[in-house]
Amino acid sequence: MTTPTESSSLAHRELETLQTGAMLTAMLDGQGAALAAVQAALPALDRAVEEAAARLADRQGRLVYVGAGTSGRIAMLDGIELYPTFGWPEGRAAFLLAGGEASVAEARESAEDDADAGRAAIAGIDCRAGDVAVGLAASGSTPYTLAAIDEARGRGALTIGLANNPGSTLLSRAEIGVLLDTGPEVLAGSTRMAAGTSQKIAMNLFSTAVMMRLGRVYRGLMVDMKATNQKLRRRAVAMLMQLTGCDEPAALDALGKTGFHVKPAVLVVRGLSPDEAGAALERNGSDLHKVFAELNTDG
Repeated sequence: MTTPTESSSLAHRELETLQTGAMLTAMLDGQGAALAAVQAALPALDRAVEEAAARLADRQGRLVYVGAGTSGRIAMLDGIELYPTFGWPEGRAAFLLAGGEASVAEARESAEDDADAGRAAIAGIDCRAGDVAVGLAASGSTPYTLAAIDEARGRGALTIGLANNPGSTLLSRAEIGVLLDTGPEVLAGSTRMAAGTSQKIAMNLFSTAVMMRLGRVYRGLMVDMKATNQKLRRRAVAMLMQLTGCDEPAALDALGKTGFHVKPAVLVVRGLSPDEAGAALERNGSDLHKVFAELNTDG
């Protein structure tokens, strides 16, 4: 039986014969299905965020991303951004891509059929109960991803599956299934288009919301970002000035005392020593909202 993501759209049977402008319009219209699919999936994403954040709150568990082909690369792209954007420890993220690192830059389509490799990859990182394993597969039937999710769930990890075909196996094998129903692609079977776009949107929402639930955003700002270049150092100064009302010299002084980490620098500007700021964050799960509630003051 042909699945929706592999089906041909009758409306686009002559796509390649259209004038370029009309061709681009048709493809752009097809991308609209991605946003609609994520909108419909918000209740499932809500549950996934809440349960993932609860599992990761002890500051021990890892986010484990699993996928093959386009889906695997989208998953990896999301995970890689967590360290620079939110200061998520690199040791608390794992990326399991069918075919290994070589599949990042080179399509290795046959690797997705290797279920044994999926199981071995999960075993190889010693996936355990504190972890959250997120598997992506447009078809929802990729053997590598299914086997990895089965293995992770068997080891007690929270498992989340994102797929684009209704009723697909991944949605039932994972503890939380997130259906992104994008239907047939404008270019039949090219799931890097609407299906891939929907996965990218969904992962943007999922990971960002999880980081917010874990206290890594404050007043809409990336206060845990890593200021690893001049642009980001300027951003850190601007954030600290915005959050505290201090001037630039004071911001630079506080950031200099905290390794250019905005979150403790906010507390240093408020009068705490760097050690006191670190201790306060440690007691409160690194959440500035909770720190200021403890200090009984408005941040």
